[in-house]
Amino acid sequence: MPEIGEKAPDFEAVDTDLKKVKLSDLKGKVVVLAFYPAAFTAVCTKEMCTFRDSMANFNKMDAAVLGISVDPPFSNKAFKEQNKLNFTVLSDYNREIVKKYGVYWEFPSLAGYILAKRSVFVIDKDGVIKYKWVSDDPTKEPPYDEIGKVVETLNK
Repeated sequence: MPEIGEKAPDFEAVDTDLKKVKLSDLKGKVVVLAFYPAAFTAVCTKEMCTFRDSMANFNKMDAAVLGISVDPPFSNKAFKEQNKLNFTVLSDYNREIVKKYGVYWEFPSLAGYILAKRSVFVIDKDGVIKYKWVSDDPTKEPPYDEIGKVVETLNK
């Protein structure tokens, strides 16, 4: 698992329109990576909608938010549309990103089925991890205020 102060592992994934998005292409912006276990579940919906409702502040700070799950892009698209998510949602359908970031979680009742742990990484304009929050409890939401404060300090 990458640590605070380390270069964020680069990755490429498809968004809900099947366009490729590469983390390194966002260099020069603060980036919030918000990993979530599964679209259409209660806590994931609440979390992604909280980020949606915070986008005006993130936009003011010129920060990009990327929601990432292992769901297929088609499910993510329906999830994004239903919840009117106003940020990029990526599909890590091959589980490469969750492995690079050490946030993979084997679903207890489905042996071999890997999901993303609920986690958030904030990456500065140079691609360095400045904040990390990872939960082993999929029902726990991230500390949104703390994340916002970190993003704000990186844009001063």
